[in-house]
Amino acid sequence: MKTASSSPPSDRAAGPAVDSAENRRVADMLREAAALLGAQRANPFRASAYRRAADAVAGLTTSVRMLLERAGRAGLEALPAIGPGIASAIVEIISTGRWRQLDRLRGEVDPRQLFQAVPGIGAELSERIHDELGIDTLEALEVAAHDGRLEEVQGVGPRRASAIRVAVARVLRRARGLPTDADSTGADRLPVEALLDVDREYRSKAQAGVLPLIAPRRFNPGGEAWLPILHTRRGPWHFTALYSNTATAHELGRTHDWVVVYFHRDDLVEHQHTIVTETRGPLGGLRVVRGREAQCREYYQPAATS
Repeated sequence: MKTASSSPPSDRAAGPAVDSAENRRVADMLREAAALLGAQRANPFRASAYRRAADAVAGLTTSVRMLLERAGRAGLEALPAIGPGIASAIVEIISTGRWRQLDRLRGEVDPRQLFQAVPGIGAELSERIHDELGIDTLEALEVAAHDGRLEEVQGVGPRRASAIRVAVARVLRRARGLPTDADSTGADRLPVEALLDVDREYRSKAQAGVLPLIAPRRFNPGGEAWLPILHTRRGPWHFTALYSNTATAHELGRTHDWVVVYFHRDDLVEHQHTIVTETRGPLGGLRVVRGREAQCREYYQPAATS
């Protein structure tokens, strides 16, 4: 992490005129995320990092958009207090006008609109992908396209899933400022033991009523703050866990069983997994990470054979 005393050459040198409105909007979103993280009792260092980054953006004498266009993500990362993770957030804000992590902290995630940013996915298919797979990030959609789950969605099939896999990878790489041949997957780098441990912590604390509550926008006409949210860490990994607020979870009465876990490291993009209680087969009655059932069988095998 760079100190505030350093100043990148791109900012000291004469550059494009500052767009104070856009710079202020980016800074305001970073500050709002910091405030929400603080209210939700997340790691205070994470909230502090967003505040420092907001101050850095607000203090720029150049346009953050033009800096990105001229120097790419490296130009953003050269700024004081801005590392790879926050640079990715700024790229997303400038490219799309939104920041998915902030939407989630606000309880405003609408994956149906998000998926429609991918060429080949319209409103109806976006709804089916969300409801049948229970996912709400582009990263999770990319994983589903790789592991075969997307092919099982009505109206997709192998050929269309392959096309969507290529399209979503391009969308993600553009948003991250990565070269087109970069590997943007990686959700399998985290052991299932860590995911299941976060799931245990979340469900235990949610049941005890000790977690902050947020008011999700979807399926919540009364605006009730009912959804517990957990921010926690395991080593270098940051986690956010919430009960699933998908249409399918509501229809099946599983909103307090299905847990969505988002995770990232400081130098990696965010990923997502959904953890459920398996209802059939050798894992029946056990908590299982969807899409990683094989690793869960290996994890539970000692208990099954002892």
